[in-house]
Amino acid sequence: MSVTEDKPGKTLLFMGNEAIARGAIEAGVDFSASYPGSPSSEIQETLAATSRHFGHYAQWSVNEKVALEACIGASFGGMRALTSMKQNGINVASDILMTANLSGVNAGVVLVVCDDPQGHSSTNEMDSRPYSRFADLPLLEPSSAQEAKEMTRWAFELSEQLKSIVIIRSVTRISHARGNVTLGEIPARNRKPGFGPNDRYLSLPPIFQHQKMHKKMAQARDIFAKSQFNEYFGPANPKRAIIACGSGVMYSREAIQRMGLGNEVGLMKVGTTWPLPEEKIAGAVGGATEWLVVEEIDPFLEENLKSLIIDLGLTVRKVYGKRSGHVGGMLGPAVGEMNPDLVMGAIEKAWGYPQPAKRQIALSDESRSLVGMGIPYRELAFCPGCPHRTSFWVTNQAVKLDGREGIVMGDIGCYSMGAGRTGYFLPRTMHCMGSGIGFANGLAQLKGLNKPIMAFAGDSTFFHACIPALVNAKYNQANLTLLVLDNSATSMTGFQPHPGTGKNALGEDVEPVDIAEVCRGIGVPTFVLDPFEVEASTYGLTDLMQQEGLKVVIFRRPCALVEAKQIKKEDRPKVVIDTEVCVGASCGCGQFCSRVFGCPALIWDAKQGHAAIDEVLCTRCGVCATLCPQGAIKIAT
Repeated sequence: MSVTEDKPGKTLLFMGNEAIARGAIEAGVDFSASYPGSPSSEIQETLAATSRHFGHYAQWSVNEKVALEACIGASFGGMRALTSMKQNGINVASDILMTANLSGVNAGVVLVVCDDPQGHSSTNEMDSRPYSRFADLPLLEPSSAQEAKEMTRWAFELSEQLKSIVIIRSVTRISHARGNVTLGEIPARNRKPGFGPNDRYLSLPPIFQHQKMHKKMAQARDIFAKSQFNEYFGPANPKRAIIACGSGVMYSREAIQRMGLGNEVGLMKVGTTWPLPEEKIAGAVGGATEWLVVEEIDPFLEENLKSLIIDLGLTVRKVYGKRSGHVGGMLGPAVGEMNPDLVMGAIEKAWGYPQPAKRQIALSDESRSLVGMGIPYRELAFCPGCPHRTSFWVTNQAVKLDGREGIVMGDIGCYSMGAGRTGYFLPRTMHCMGSGIGFANGLAQLKGLNKPIMAFAGDSTFFHACIPALVNAKYNQANLTLLVLDNSATSMTGFQPHPGTGKNALGEDVEPVDIAEVCRGIGVPTFVLDPFEVEASTYGLTDLMQQEGLKVVIFRRPCALVEAKQIKKEDRPKVVIDTEVCVGASCGCGQFCSRVFGCPALIWDAKQGHAAIDEVLCTRCGVCATLCPQGAIKIAT
């Protein structure tokens, strides 16, 4: 793969996450550990894929806290380490983060956190940057793929200079965008692990370690004042200036260029966001009377700049940004992503410069008619043949058969789509990993509720965050049922392995950790059901719902995309529609195919007046034939 090329000076097209991995490789990273989560997953995937080539170690950990702890442990042993995670993950890792900042590290430790403005693949759009201020740790924010590589390489040197973890914050449009990256040298590996008899890394006593931590931040501020990642573009001594960081830098440069303001408005690019490079900012734009701050998501930079104005006695009279309401999207400031149009709108709103006329694209009559048709709405749905669809069907039917309006708690993963029509709107909650069974722990103790309490979780989520909550439920005698959707993959983030798959990050075979054995080891009655055996699973779950006490039900069936690699579709019986039975409205099924079951491979052919099978999408799992109430869907013999 191109990331392994050892050709300094050569320019290649890299995804931002690949560039971060390449930066770690050019820094001679020895160890990496992560938990997958978009938009960060490709960093560890790249490091795992190149581990044998370069000789570094890579692992998928069960959660982000363990991943960071493993990296810090490797650092104590003298080896450079990197962990990457999405914004939700730094919450999981925060416990160790808030003590390792006191003890410090030995070899360089870099924590890459990839935020997801707009929540493209997240349940929130949290801004992770306050963690750097909260924990007194240096923060770097790349504005391009090239800078992502360079910052990552430098972050290891900075970490070792300060003996501190260094945080790099990316966002979706940096991590998942592609850009030109010029390769640097790949160093020879000469570090050897070691742990001396007098080596100690303690957060105790906190008061003295806290004092040392503040001294490190003062040292970081001096280093950042001279950093190449902080640059000024524009006229000398501008009266008006934009100060931007991360993705906001490129948006601001484009906005200034398109509005023709290069000779009037200065641009201060801040790459070292915490602590601020005070001298650099004051020297470049400290004489301006007005600043406009461009960043994603929260006014983190803006608020720190306002403190800077007071501390240094600058003459800046007005700071426009998210707090003032000038920088924001359709839903307001501090919500969603930025883009050049939004920056131009902020410039016009703050300073009155007119925006350039929007480009008009000439369309032919035929093209215009096609554009007028719009893009058809596509509902979020499980993949064809997904076992989760049938697990939700079984659970929905069991809830109805039980008759007590059972309450189902949700969790995050690809099965999060079950909160919509594709999962019959079963889950009542959707928060963070493991929260479903956590919520169920509370509901199950409410006297007088008299409803079955259930919680969904995926197999990877079970290892990540459900085991402590299950132990808690056992200890406190909670009357609930944990439904584990075991599809043998971390499907949501790209099919990375986990302890139950029998593979590690390097693709090596390992002994799988069986979820059922773990649950039974805790002392919880555990039952394994095949969701494709619909009748047996439905009645089995119904019976279990009517039994008191804590239970685990594992719906075990491989992900359709995983199974497709093992069993060719051509080797399975074909699914067909009996058009003599399927006769439209008079059939009496309420269009089970397209409206009720919701498999994308089952469509309603309005012209022919019957259901049809999309042969491209159909996995030939045959579940629809089992469930079709009129028997119109059949398995060809």
